[in-house]
Amino acid sequence: MIEIKNLSKRFEDKWAVNDVSLTIPSHKFCVLIGPSGCGKTTTLRTINRLHTPSSGQIFIDEENVLELKVTELRRRIGYVIQTVGLFPHMTVAKNIGVIPRLLKWEKKKIQRRVNEMLILVGLDPSEYASKKVYELSGGEAQRIGVARALAGDPPILLMDEPFGAVDPINRSLLQDAFLKIQRELKKTVVFVTHDMEEALKMGDLIAIMDEGKLVQFDSPLNILSRPKNDFVKSFFGSERILSRLSMLRVGDFVEDTRVESASFVDVSTDLREVFIRLLSSDTDSVLVKRKETVIGSMSLERLKKLSMEGYHE
Repeated sequence: MIEIKNLSKRFEDKWAVNDVSLTIPSHKFCVLIGPSGCGKTTTLRTINRLHTPSSGQIFIDEENVLELKVTELRRRIGYVIQTVGLFPHMTVAKNIGVIPRLLKWEKKKIQRRVNEMLILVGLDPSEYASKKVYELSGGEAQRIGVARALAGDPPILLMDEPFGAVDPINRSLLQDAFLKIQRELKKTVVFVTHDMEEALKMGDLIAIMDEGKLVQFDSPLNILSRPKNDFVKSFFGSERILSRLSMLRVGDFVEDTRVESASFVDVSTDLREVFIRLLSSDTDSVLVKRKETVIGSMSLERLKKLSMEGYHE
């Protein structure tokens, strides 16, 4: 669990972050979002002390991060940035193995971990382990960045617009791949983005910031259905999203039936109702029935994508 209490950070004559408090439960995916200069990246960087707070406190599982050695703290936190930050003189395997080597793992254990991480991010170890960084595409480099951040098995992962520099198709693929990884590993993730669609797709919790202040911190459901003020309402366009879902029927968008779920909906149910049900339950999918026959399923991930299709000013 990450607890941020009355956090403020001042750069010269400007407050980048101003009295921000929030608690991120363990194993949850929290998105920090807001316009440029709102303080989201500064907030993220105080967690691993890339920035030292001007005031306030940050606790990880009740330990004050300001009282920990910086090297010890950062070895416990994975970090992924937009520009990837891979070491160009190292192979992919050596890049992924950086933290395990610092943790003094045995060579065989490191090699095994490198292979596990490459498989986890969808890359063949026999093909990619010996590659140099310059041989990678943008999407491949981002996958390696995620693999490196996870290699030491940190409980916390910080991600600063990690997919922002990738083209839209690869960005969507990377988002899907990471959500699959998160379902398996259940890390505590803090993820910075300025993209509303990405926030809704990725986050269990969303923290909306503006001018250094926390405006609303809530689940996607509550932010969409109960925006705190006009800024949140305009930023997310919640009325348009929920209105779009209310006009669509789940029977038109069913997926396959290979899903573990005891929850059922009729084909005539509107997507808004399914969206609200899934966001407020412990399952991420429902089975869709026509009369008494199951004809498919609907997942929260698919539903979030549908809610965003055609969303433009």
